[in-house]
Amino acid sequence: MGYQLELRHFNYFIAVAEELHYRKAAERLFISQPGLSRQIKQMEEILEAQLFIRNKKKVSLTPAGSYLKGEVEFILNHLELTKKQLKLIKEGSSGALRIGFLGSAMQKVVPNLLVRLRDRFPNIETSLDELSNHAQVNAVLKDKLDLGFVRLARVPKELAIKPVFEDSFSVVLPKNHVLSQSSFKGMKQLKDESFILFSQDYSPLYFDKVMSICEDAGFTPKVSHRSVHAQTIFTLVENNLGIAIIPTSLQNGFDLNVKFIELKKIKQRAQLSVIWKKDNRNPVLEHGVNLLLNQS
Repeated sequence: MGYQLELRHFNYFIAVAEELHYRKAAERLFISQPGLSRQIKQMEEILEAQLFIRNKKKVSLTPAGSYLKGEVEFILNHLELTKKQLKLIKEGSSGALRIGFLGSAMQKVVPNLLVRLRDRFPNIETSLDELSNHAQVNAVLKDKLDLGFVRLARVPKELAIKPVFEDSFSVVLPKNHVLSQSSFKGMKQLKDESFILFSQDYSPLYFDKVMSICEDAGFTPKVSHRSVHAQTIFTLVENNLGIAIIPTSLQNGFDLNVKFIELKKIKQRAQLSVIWKKDNRNPVLEHGVNLLLNQS
């Protein structure tokens, strides 16, 4: 065959891999379905590998197709980043830094980084995305983000991880709750309460630490609600639907009828870490990492 693999093949492949439906993928690409089928067939011939299993009921990726999807996503994301960086450089900017974060990181760590970047490197543009731990890891791996702020103990080997902030935990109670900082003696006093927690899928490390705080006090918490947003958790507590345990710094910036009791005598700490891809080629990433780790 005299065919050569071209960028259009990647775009066609990704459309089918994401839609898993040739007609929908063709409509998305504004080409005919038979034309799209020919392009995919041509791509499979060039690569000498079957990428899709197609029958009357469904389209699915082969193992080779699943592997290629991840690689092509990285290639296309990096090409898009390169185009954006070139445009920024042309306009006089030094480039862009794409940052993912959990809500608690916005209380102190991320704003401090943004201010230091602005002061030291005013021509670097930044963009922010609030995402779960899992979504940040995937985005950094796929070159969609440069930095992520997560609460994780481990990450894939392709990523670097460094702690940047350690926080205590605090209990969140309705304003009218009988307990106060002075009358609070320990978590055992809360064993009969309903707890409102961040979702385990959203932050498994944080979820496990909260469970261990209760278990160290001799009980397993009764979980009544779960959420991924601090505002939602505080509102539920405010309405007497349960109590919560949060990183202490997360209380800043909210004006609700709740009160906070810091858990000063427990061993657990809420650790926030920064992650980045070790082979990330974004030239401005090093500035952000150095500022975070106080190396520059």
